[in-house]
Amino acid sequence: MTWTVEDAPWWTRAVVYQVYPRSFADSDGDGVGDLRGVLDHVDHLSALGVDVVWLSPIYPSPQDDNGYDISDYQDVDPSFGTLADLDALLAALHERGMRLVMDLVVNHTSDEHPWFVESRASTESPKRDWYWWRPPRHGMAPGQPGAEPTNWRSFFSGPAWELDESTGEYYLHLFSRKQPDLNWENPEVRHAVYAMMRWWLDRGVDGFRMDVINLVSKDPALPDGPVRDGVLGDGSAAYTNGPRIHEFLAEMHREVFAGRPDRLLTVGEMPGVTVEHARLFTDPARAEVDMVFQFEHVGLDHGPGGKFDVRRLRLRDLKASFGRWQAELADVGWNSLYWNNHDQPRIVSRFGDDGAYRRESATMLGTVLHLHRGTPYVYQGEELGMTNARFDSLDDYRDIESLRHVAEARAHGHATDDELLDGLAAMSRDNARTPMQWDATEHAGFTTGTPWLPVHPNHVEVNAAAARADDRSVFHHYRRLIELRHTDPVVALGDFTMLLPDHEHVYAFTRSLDGDTLLVLGNFSGDEQDVAVDAGAGSTLVLGNYDDDAAPDADGRVRLRPWESQVRRVAR
Repeated sequence: MTWTVEDAPWWTRAVVYQVYPRSFADSDGDGVGDLRGVLDHVDHLSALGVDVVWLSPIYPSPQDDNGYDISDYQDVDPSFGTLADLDALLAALHERGMRLVMDLVVNHTSDEHPWFVESRASTESPKRDWYWWRPPRHGMAPGQPGAEPTNWRSFFSGPAWELDESTGEYYLHLFSRKQPDLNWENPEVRHAVYAMMRWWLDRGVDGFRMDVINLVSKDPALPDGPVRDGVLGDGSAAYTNGPRIHEFLAEMHREVFAGRPDRLLTVGEMPGVTVEHARLFTDPARAEVDMVFQFEHVGLDHGPGGKFDVRRLRLRDLKASFGRWQAELADVGWNSLYWNNHDQPRIVSRFGDDGAYRRESATMLGTVLHLHRGTPYVYQGEELGMTNARFDSLDDYRDIESLRHVAEARAHGHATDDELLDGLAAMSRDNARTPMQWDATEHAGFTTGTPWLPVHPNHVEVNAAAARADDRSVFHHYRRLIELRHTDPVVALGDFTMLLPDHEHVYAFTRSLDGDTLLVLGNFSGDEQDVAVDAGAGSTLVLGNYDDDAAPDADGRVRLRPWESQVRRVAR
């Protein structure tokens, strides 16, 4: 979008920090993070300089999917605290000039939500049509193999339909069987959701991150999907960016956000979204959402067997993906920028070197991401260079997606346990969920009790206390990246031009605004790389991750050291 410095929304120069409360900080010693724990560390977020805190779900929940199965949208789960604790956190953030964004999970509820309890009570229930209920496939008996209403596979393995024996009908769950999908075709559902959202905004929260929001519109015909693996089909064509998705989001904006102050932020998590769809979703004139989370770049290392079938990243593929999103959203809409979140493994282990060059590769990856055009998102611990946690046994994992994958693979003989362990070590969501590493003490200062998930052993070296005391740390590099976005308009609004698109190891681009140009270089390898970039000649270093300036020569040729990054101001 061609905003000027004067009229650009505040979030173009903002950075968002995601807190996963269960793993952030535990204030009461029960081994589970909580809101008081977050409150105890607000000054860490303030020192980093972030503008927005996105809080993963803290609502009452059976915790089948770590809180993304919500049983009450307007309260706080006792394991996390109380509404008063949330109000205190909100006040503390606002006092420090930060905003709070809540996680909105309205594609599905918990099966223990009162709406679903009433819906499943009878086929005549007034809330029966609040969820997707269907009889068995024609001519088949309930519970018979293959009797599910469609052949859809769940995101968490197995069929996407669960039989309710009391009524003899099936309900749809694209995720866990304890996460039944809401029927957004029913206007009562939509307006109940909107009323809940207004309640939170009236309480003072500053927006929403909307979980899998582009899945809420389903083709009411619920057609079978193509079969690619065994007997289950891919139903995504019927529920990804469905027929009424733009209508629903526009209605949500009118009913919830229109007329409210411009302090709000809306970001839609959208698996399977294309850049063409994203232009529509984020076009300010259409008033749907401010930005989307897309998944293209975090699928580049997935093999034909899915995310646990890991392939080496080809840097040219990453540049082609990011470059296309930068180009296509340049004139309308806006990008979100992320490496990590609660669903992704740690980026320094994934695309970097979490051993000898952990600091260098973590800071290089941060530099390359934050210097793109868009709003950067930092996931807790990313600013410390936290790494993947390889567990010794499959039994150590807690994530439902990982456990369902292991059970299915074992049942079908798809992989050995060693192969499964390698896949989970690289890609399990538990990699992002090990407790935040605050200091070198037992359990990393996360809890005085037994943590719900083991703390990474490297917390003795990799922790917030050590990082904040070391001016060369990943933390302080991220702090400088955030400050640069706040103070240099070219970082927030400058045009993007990809350089060296076919280079296998160096990521290079420029950002330009009103005659000011920054050159960004990142070495995605542990070897020195010689490259020539015309813009480099005569440039000056703005931010680097080595102690000295390996400046380009008069011809623009520079030798980048292992995992080196440079942000350079080009001579006019």
